[in-house]
Amino acid sequence: MDDDAGGTVLFIGTVRNQTDGRRVKGLEYQVYRRMAQRKTAKLEKEIRKRWPVKSITLIHREGKLKVGDVSVVVAVSAPHRGEAFDAARYAIDRIKDSFPIWKREKFKGGRYAWVKGIPIQSHHTSIREEEKPETKVRGIARQRTRSPVEA
Repeated sequence: MDDDAGGTVLFIGTVRNQTDGRRVKGLEYQVYRRMAQRKTAKLEKEIRKRWPVKSITLIHREGKLKVGDVSVVVAVSAPHRGEAFDAARYAIDRIKDSFPIWKREKFKGGRYAWVKGIPIQSHHTSIREEEKPETKVRGIARQRTRSPVEA
């Protein structure tokens, strides 16, 4: 926690048990790891240009997950709650639409299907850079244990 942050927003995305009325038993994320790590660092820099955040943590799981497992975590602290909410929403939206992460769902009966997503896009900002403190961006986490979140 940051003493000068008045708001911290934590978003936790989990694997749900259905998609469009079809029962989901689990899913698998495949990640182009090197590119995802570069995009994570770039996203943090972009967020710091737009909002006066104090700290950012971005984690996305990789591998096979079961219903209820945590798949993505975004945590942002900022001087005011509005800035923290805006930055956290922006972060999860960019992860969902511009990161090289592919999702394959496993349905009841053993059938699999790739989830159709948004084509990978680039989001640029021209807002002036301000000096910001360093924080840790955790990036992509492999599925190794049954813990809900890996850092």
